[in-house]
Amino acid sequence: GLALTRLLLDRLLEAPGSRVVTASSIGHRIRANIHFDDLQWDRSYSSVGAYGQAKLANLLFTYELQRRLVGRQTVALAAHPGGSNTNLDQYITGVGGMFSPLMKRFAQSPAAGALPTLRAATDPSALGGQYYGPDGFMQMTGHPKVAPSSDRSHDTAVQSRLWTVSEELTGVAFPV
Repeated sequence: GLALTRLLLDRLLEAPGSRVVTASSIGHRIRANIHFDDLQWDRSYSSVGAYGQAKLANLLFTYELQRRLVGRQTVALAAHPGGSNTNLDQYITGVGGMFSPLMKRFAQSPAAGALPTLRAATDPSALGGQYYGPDGFMQMTGHPKVAPSSDRSHDTAVQSRLWTVSEELTGVAFPV
């Protein structure tokens, strides 16, 4: 996300009302932490942990980008689909995989899962730094609304550190 956003940023900054919308997940709360000592999961891999870290990183990126965009006509937002009936479960191993049949039974359609992202991208009342997700039980299903994210996702020190590490790893620097 960081490198692609950087490639598009000059054009976005020129366009009034432009937005960067990043996909996250309620999984940003599950065993989610940024493992700076093993960021690429080279020493010890967990599919659930890596997924949680990636989705947390997406939120950290969004919030840091929004902070850097303050005063500009471009904003950064994030969204998550809730529990959507997609094929993501085929990649979940271990204990998490045991819940796949139950999740599929109560999940919403992929089209309904796309609505929070569409709202973040198009709602004229959306503000930079907002996070959208379904309004139902445990944010699993329902209509899109502004949703809370974890305390960890709002840690500005982690946001800044991850931003710096991401710039170093990708070789991409931002003008904001």
